[in-house]
Amino acid sequence: MIRILGIDPGSRITGYGIIAVEGRRMSYVASGIVRVDKEDWPQRLRSIFLGIQEIVATYEPQEIAIEKVFMHRNADAALKLGQARGAALCAALLPGFPVTEYAATQIKQAIVGKGHAAKNQMQHMVRVLLKLPDVPTPDSADALAVAMCHAHTRQTVRLIAQAEQRIGAGS
Repeated sequence: MIRILGIDPGSRITGYGIIAVEGRRMSYVASGIVRVDKEDWPQRLRSIFLGIQEIVATYEPQEIAIEKVFMHRNADAALKLGQARGAALCAALLPGFPVTEYAATQIKQAIVGKGHAAKNQMQHMVRVLLKLPDVPTPDSADALAVAMCHAHTRQTVRLIAQAEQRIGAGS
């Protein structure tokens, strides 16, 4: 069994979601948010860093997946999002775990089947796929979706490698 931490970075709210993967089966471990909207900017970055660092220490994931930054119309907002993402990445990288990045459209495609799915569609599918009793908050659902996208991707990569080995062994 492997634990995957998914991170949905934000300058005010950073979502996290942890799933356990065994074979093709995914199960919910934990999710939540690191909220930093009442602090000044340097303190927000510190809080994101410490929050993700605590989550990594508590749940001990073996792999980490994070959503890539997309370009906002507002350059200042994109810069702040990039800094928040950097704080989360630094905390996640400290223990030396592998980190994989996914675009929002890749994540939505993997979970909903449409690269431009709405937030409520993502929340619904995360709830259904992980058999959760309640709909997770948008930021938690997005982070769980990042982890689930990574689980699907690593499964596909493993199946391709196995197929290539069989083909190579047959030549």
